[in-house]
Amino acid sequence: MKIKDIRLLPLRGATPDGGWDERFLDEENNLHTLVEIITDEGITGIGSVFTSATLIEGAINVIKPFLIGASALDPAATSERLHQQSFWQGRGGAITHAVSGIDIALWDILGKVCQQPISRLLGGRYRETIKPYGSILMDDMDILRARLENGMARGFSAFKIGWGPFGRVDRETDEALVRTARDTVGPDTKLMVDAGGSDAFWPHGYKWALQTAKMLADYDIAWFEEALRPDDIEGYIKLTENAPIPISGCEVLTRRQSFIDWIERRAVDIVQPDVTKVGGISEEYRIAQYADDHSIQFVPHGWNTAIGLVADLQLVAATANTQWVEYITPAPYIEELLANPIALDDDGCISIPDGPGLGMEWNPDGIAKFTRGMKLTSSSL
Repeated sequence: MKIKDIRLLPLRGATPDGGWDERFLDEENNLHTLVEIITDEGITGIGSVFTSATLIEGAINVIKPFLIGASALDPAATSERLHQQSFWQGRGGAITHAVSGIDIALWDILGKVCQQPISRLLGGRYRETIKPYGSILMDDMDILRARLENGMARGFSAFKIGWGPFGRVDRETDEALVRTARDTVGPDTKLMVDAGGSDAFWPHGYKWALQTAKMLADYDIAWFEEALRPDDIEGYIKLTENAPIPISGCEVLTRRQSFIDWIERRAVDIVQPDVTKVGGISEEYRIAQYADDHSIQFVPHGWNTAIGLVADLQLVAATANTQWVEYITPAPYIEELLANPIALDDDGCISIPDGPGLGMEWNPDGIAKFTRGMKLTSSSL
């Protein structure tokens, strides 16, 4: 079975705020793009990319000679050829992001052909359910409280609060935000904090991060994410060694090779690759395994779409060293792209799909709504 064509479906109109400049949220722009792979036997697969269609179109044009006609049943091998053949123009950035969406779609195809969920094809499932943490942005105290209360009403029993004014005003504001969150969710709900150190011109270094980690420990914060600029590996090593709570990061890194030093030098306690930009399921699974070999926990970064979330669910089913999945809440690109909503059980967990491929059905009306009327190609499986 060969790859016959590739389609891009840019999502527009409901890009979630994520700390980036509001000009990125203009309806004419997009930050998430769906990728569809079509085979010569009529089977299709879908992936997702955390990058604008403008960049992905250019990346696809570079790698298309190596994509069309390639095997649709060998996702890791086909994706690796794309990485290798784009050596001089790739090695991260838009091309690696594009390969991410392609790789997810190819795994979806393989699962459909084998009539198995991707997680089983990766080697087997360690779990059938996983606890999601509701991922929300910080704001003023009343808005933060309302967002947390809304999440609890939807069944979430763990939350990550991030960005907003945290680290951008003063220490008193930081502590007030965390205190408000803890008072709102109570002592038994897991709570994580994301400083958003990948923000433009992040002003803080190691000493601020260490002092903040000590404050967070007083509120029983489960981990401190992106406390430093994303390339400050030496600062992360010191912080991870000395902070009283676990340190997480690496969401902006791409390609498995970029993670080697971070894992071998134990720069973080929790590694957080993003399947929609790191290189796809093939790369992220290898990163998770390598992290496990070094006693580092794997928690996928998931500020993206329903397709990205479902890919994460397949990954956490197939990896031993994880216990969480990130879930933006609420998010139109998740809820409105799914044919059937994801339900949380009484323990705040969700069932991991066990259908073929990604294992979920997509909502054609939701896809049309956010792609200006585009439709997925019908698949023979």
